[in-house]
Amino acid sequence: MKIVWTLVKRELGAYFTSPVAYVFLVIFLLLTGFFTFTAGNFFERGEASLGAFFGWHPWLYLVVVPAIGMRLWAEERRSGTLELLFTLPIATWQAIVAKFLASWIFLALALLLTFPAVLTVNVLGQPDNGAIFAGYLGSFLLAGSYLAVTCMTSAMTRNQVVAFILSVVVCLFLVLAGFNPVTDLMVRWASPAVVDTVAAFSVVTHFDAFQRGVIDARDLLFFLSVIGFALFATGVILRGHRAGCRVGSRSTTTSSTPRSAWSRCSCFWSPSTSWSRAAAFRRST
Repeated sequence: MKIVWTLVKRELGAYFTSPVAYVFLVIFLLLTGFFTFTAGNFFERGEASLGAFFGWHPWLYLVVVPAIGMRLWAEERRSGTLELLFTLPIATWQAIVAKFLASWIFLALALLLTFPAVLTVNVLGQPDNGAIFAGYLGSFLLAGSYLAVTCMTSAMTRNQVVAFILSVVVCLFLVLAGFNPVTDLMVRWASPAVVDTVAAFSVVTHFDAFQRGVIDARDLLFFLSVIGFALFATGVILRGHRAGCRVGSRSTTTSSTPRSAWSRCSCFWSPSTSWSRAAAFRRST
């Protein structure tokens, strides 16, 4: 774990060495404030809760989280440092976990900076802070699920835009699978068992329980399973790239051997040398 923690600190440091991280934090806070107090009609609701705050997170993270995670492996492949990373004395899973944890911690920091919303609702009323804590926990797990999916898509390509689009599509499916308009449409031609099965794969279905203040082991298991599966798939993809790099290096070595042998032989034999020796032999005879 010492190696993992070292890599985590390196990745976190890379975030804050450029102004991109600070710009992202400002944009994230502005968007959460807009969706909570303006689009979410926070004051018009007349209730001491953060339902207007958490209700937009599945849709807000749909764009914000892929924007953070799209560079995790795509940038490594584009710049050619992925092959260098494979030569270091670290396991593939250590690099995957370290990159994921660093980005997840950064998202947790962005989420913690929304504490003024908690202060506002406590000043205006007497909310259930236990439900608010559960909502933050669910939001943290939701962001981790989106981030793990983005980590997987980022390992598939060296283009960050392609990784962003793929992760948005996959995460959108995880949202729409339990979205009420979609489930209402499926009820018309599918059995209730099929509808319930599809809805069980939706992050919205499991995130709603956290918004209500219910921390269910099944919901925790769902988010952790999504994270685990996506990171496992990332490892499979990267091991495939690693094997390809090894095959490529071997083929390069093999192809260079006949050339070097031919160059060594050409030092002792060349057409001009052989013809000159043959002419000298004929003159002597």
